Amino acid sequence: MSSWRVDRRSLRVRLLAWLSGIALVVTGMTWLLHGILLNDLARDFLGARLEREAAHAIEQLRREERGIAGVLESASRGFQVFHHLYVLRLGDELSASDPHWQAALEPLLETSTRRLVEVREDGQHLLVHRQAFMLDGEPGVLLIGEDFSQVEAGLHRLHWWVGGIAAAVLVMLVALNLLAVNRGLIPLTRLRDQLGELRRGERERLSPDVPSELDGLVVQLNHFMDEIDARLQRSRDSVANLSHALKTPLAAVTQVLRGARPIDDTRRRRMVERLEAVHGQLDAELRRARIAGPQAGQMAELRRDGTRLVEMFRTLYPDTRFDLHLPAQRDLRVPIESQDLSEMLGIVLDNAGKWAAGEVHCRLCLAQGLTLRVEDDGPGVAEADLARLGQRGTRLDERRPGYGLGLSILHQLLARYAGRVDFAPSPLGGLRVTIRVPLEASPP
Repeated sequence: MSSWRVDRRSLRVRLLAWLSGIALVVTGMTWLLHGILLNDLARDFLGARLEREAAHAIEQLRREERGIAGVLESASRGFQVFHHLYVLRLGDELSASDPHWQAALEPLLETSTRRLVEVREDGQHLLVHRQAFMLDGEPGVLLIGEDFSQVEAGLHRLHWWVGGIAAAVLVMLVALNLLAVNRGLIPLTRLRDQLGELRRGERERLSPDVPSELDGLVVQLNHFMDEIDARLQRSRDSVANLSHALKTPLAAVTQVLRGARPIDDTRRRRMVERLEAVHGQLDAELRRARIAGPQAGQMAELRRDGTRLVEMFRTLYPDTRFDLHLPAQRDLRVPIESQDLSEMLGIVLDNAGKWAAGEVHCRLCLAQGLTLRVEDDGPGVAEADLARLGQRGTRLDERRPGYGLGLSILHQLLARYAGRVDFAPSPLGGLRVTIRVPLEASPP
């Protein structure tokens, strides 16, 4: 028998827990404040009424024309009509509606401030208003009070009734929160279903008809699937290219090896050339297959990768001096996959090292994108031939080893990053190659 368990990782459970907790806190605080404010409101209301009745009673006393004894007797009858407790001191004479409370309230006659006082004694709760006055030159103090216990009992019952209503409202809020959360998570359920359809091959891309908060997620997933399709297409193209390029040379070599004719130097040289062509084709296709593109989500370190490459080419071409100029910024990370950056820079550094007379300058710059500039002091390229650089399989000079595929790969690589490459004569006498990659460009 499986026990019921709450999935703490569930977004629905988290939202319900937070919303229900907030509703509980708000409802509880509202109920507590209701009790406090209701009690203060009743106290202020009764205090204001006692103050008005005290002023009315003193005004009635001032209209009496009898002596102090008559005034006290009249006050006693008058205050009994109000159904309030009173203590009256006029001069040296003292009168009270209840002798029991006279002793308890007598200390309040000596205070010098006019105020509303709460008195608790023998289980009773009195609200007492103190009013000082002058009557015929005699100082007087009137204490008039009312039993607050009955009012408190009524407020207490009202407060718990409000608590019951608040509990019902809280249950309603939890139910509404559950409904709202379930309705709000419907787009996520649809997205999950679309991912299942995508995995089963029932759809090609996710629908962009989603809440705005999911726009970025859907766009990135669709871009990721575009990248997967592009890589798959590149792999298929590479296999097709290799199949087409290797069949003829391998068939020719196989035919020569199976034939009875002796292999002379001429035929051996042709076989070696064809095998080298096969090797170059394999190398080029493997380099194309390694292109990650901007969707790889990786960062390259300019200082680290640039320094490593230059050191490697210094070893490969010991007679050539390689100078590397890096930006002064500390953070030289760029959103380009490290292998792609090494391929970009490595292709042009390799060409420069092959043709340089003795000097190669490499400069990396970060200004509204990444700029890589490589110059050499070699023989350079004629102005008329600059436009042909980078065409697949094109070699303008056969004096150096190669297959004319490096710059072609560079063009394909830069197309993935919406970048471009420019060729121009260098002030050093050779060729200047300038690569520009807009770092904020959208993938093609």
